[in-house]
Formats: sequence, structure tokens, C-alpha cells
Amino acid sequence: MAEGTSRPDPAATDRIDSTVPHSARMWNYWLGGKDNYEVDRVAGDQIRELHPGILEYARADRAFLGRAVRHLSEDLGVRQFLDIGTGLPTADNTHEVAQRLAPDTRVVYVDNDPLVLTHARALLTSTPEGATDYVEADLHEPEAIVEHARKTLDFDRPMAIMLLGIAMFVADTDEARDIVRRLLAAVPSGSYLVLSHTITAPGLEDVDAAVAFWNSVGTPKLKQRTPEEVAAFFEGLELLEPGVVSCSRWRPDPLPGGGEPEEVAFWCGVARKP
Repeated sequence: MAEGTSRPDPAATDRIDSTVPHSARMWNYWLGGKDNYEVDRVAGDQIRELHPGILEYARADRAFLGRAVRHLSEDLGVRQFLDIGTGLPTADNTHEVAQRLAPDTRVVYVDNDPLVLTHARALLTSTPEGATDYVEADLHEPEAIVEHARKTLDFDRPMAIMLLGIAMFVADTDEARDIVRRLLAAVPSGSYLVLSHTITAPGLEDVDAAVAFWNSVGTPKLKQRTPEEVAAFFEGLELLEPGVVSCSRWRPDPLPGGGEPEEVAFWCGVARKP
């Protein structure tokens, strides 16, 4: 089984297929984690050969999570987060970033990967003033997610819906946008959408090749979208500056020599529900 620091849940472990590479475990591998299998590491290395920038891609998305949560918590006063498509626990998860700044923050994590479930207890640590919970549910069933999350979050108060690297696993674009709309319909004005997504664009042939390889061997299958299609997820919302951009360029920390970070093929945005 994968190496991890949490005691596995036997029922969840029985549902883990260690013969097929999985996106959550491969992401964990690229970020330096140990909750992955040989099949994930082999596929991950093959993808790195096709697209050497994949590590920067993964790190930029993770760093974006930290900056977005900090800004929402510290500058905008958000005290509730619904993090869908959690992935495997690493350093600086949503509740850790938010509760360092505001100990009374409440966070609900959502994922449908049984390996994530086996490590969910690592996500359930919380400050005494706040709360965290974990829901095993699927993005395709947003109403079920909301129903479970109501046990911890107050849907009469604003919150941030986090969809980092998860909408890209919904193949149909209209369906993906409808899911986002249904989630946003459940939260009040003043709530936020935080979304990141892999892109395709001219000049990104290595990214396209890496995605094609992934879809031939791994699960779940990944759907690339253009920057314009990613921006469409935010229609009807008030985008925060700098808009929909490469994850590396969303409110980046200053570089020692100045200038902007290199773009990565993973775009993101944060927007407010009016």
C-alpha cells in the first residue's frame, strides 16, 4: 500500500486500485509526498519527460491555494471554506492556512477518492475555536455536497468555494459550468469562487502530449480547456484582480530580482458573488 502517516481505514483501503495511476496520488508524488504507489511514480516520471514543467505546475497551484486563502481570510474576512477536490493532505492545507490567521474558521473538505478518505483524519485537526469536517462525495452531485456541508458550515453566511484542479475532471464543459452554478446558487451574496484548471493553448504542445498520455493510462480522465473557457466559469461574478491568469501570477510574492514569475499551464481566478 502507499506510504502514509495516517492509520488507514480498512473499508476505504479495500476500494483503492493500486494498479492504475490516480491523479491525487500522482499530484502527491510531484509535491514530494509519500502517499502514492509505484504505478503513480512511474506514470508521473513519464509525464515529466513529456512536460518537464509539471513540477512547477503542481507547485504553482499549491502556492496559489495558500495565497488565495490568506487574502480571503486576512483581507476579506472569510471565515468559512468549502474545499471540493481536496486531494491528499500535504503541508499548508486550507484549514491550516486559514486558522493560523483566524482561529474561528470553519472548513469542510470534500473528495471521492478512497485514499484521501484513509487520510482524512489529518484534515480534521482544528483549533478549538474553529471546526473542520470531511465529506466523501462527488463533484457531480453538488446538492449532496451542500447537504452534508450544512452540518458544519452556515449557508446563510458568506463562504469560499474552493475548486482547485477539480473541474477539469468533468469532461463536458456545459456540465462543469452547471455544477459550478449550482454550488454558487447555494451560497449567499458575498461568497467567493476560487478555481484553478489546466489549459490548452498554442505553444503548449508538451502539455497536450502529457495530458494525452495521462488519459491513456490514468484515472480520472482530464479535460483541458482554453483560458477563455476557464474564464467562463466566473461569468456573473466579480473577479478580483488580477483576473484569470496563470496560477504563478495570481498575486505572487515579490521575486528577489523583480519581474513576474514564469507562466504555468494552470490558470486560476478568485471572484465574488454579487
